Amino acid sequence: MKPPAIAAFFATLKAANPQPVTELEYTSVFELLTAVLLSAQATDVGVNKATRKLFPVANTPKKILALGLDGLESYIKTIGLYRSKAKHLMQTCRILVDKHGGQVPRSREALEALPGVGRKTANVVLNSAFGEPTMAVDTHIFRVGNRTGLAPGKTPYEVEMQLLKRVPAEYLIDAHHWLILHGRYVCQARKPQCWQCGVAAYCDFTPKTEAP
Repeated sequence: MKPPAIAAFFATLKAANPQPVTELEYTSVFELLTAVLLSAQATDVGVNKATRKLFPVANTPKKILALGLDGLESYIKTIGLYRSKAKHLMQTCRILVDKHGGQVPRSREALEALPGVGRKTANVVLNSAFGEPTMAVDTHIFRVGNRTGLAPGKTPYEVEMQLLKRVPAEYLIDAHHWLILHGRYVCQARKPQCWQCGVAAYCDFTPKTEAP
């Protein structure tokens, strides 16, 4: 995908969705961190279902710690890998209380030092909570980046670096939201819905699919 096509690609996505946001539900930076940590290999819908019950009871590190491991597990047991996620979240809450005054740190290094928080999770928090122009490359963005020719790469990190280099500056803050939503609802894994894709004209994927 050439630079003029990239600019048109994102201009079109922006026109259709001027203010994209994550589909995870949260009202604080800590709730966002918790939701993203829980979302690994799980759907946003499933995470939201669990956190709608958890957050009214415990939405700070101290309150999560007060639940205890068994108590936390009881709220998130509908989420895949909930036992390991509960353990990581408890460990993360302890570090937040002991080292960060109960607040979520703003640096990548400090975020990635938290149990269960990898580069993708750190990127989501840095972008959605703190307005940093980061790219959280999940399976959707990895697929869209490669399939469209927007940001080819063999690893999520390679795709991330390509996106940071190739996406025009005015679209960087919101780009990862547009790409996730596009991959989730239009440029799907099994069969991209090219026939109803607003950016198909700028995409390198061939042959384009047709309506069933």
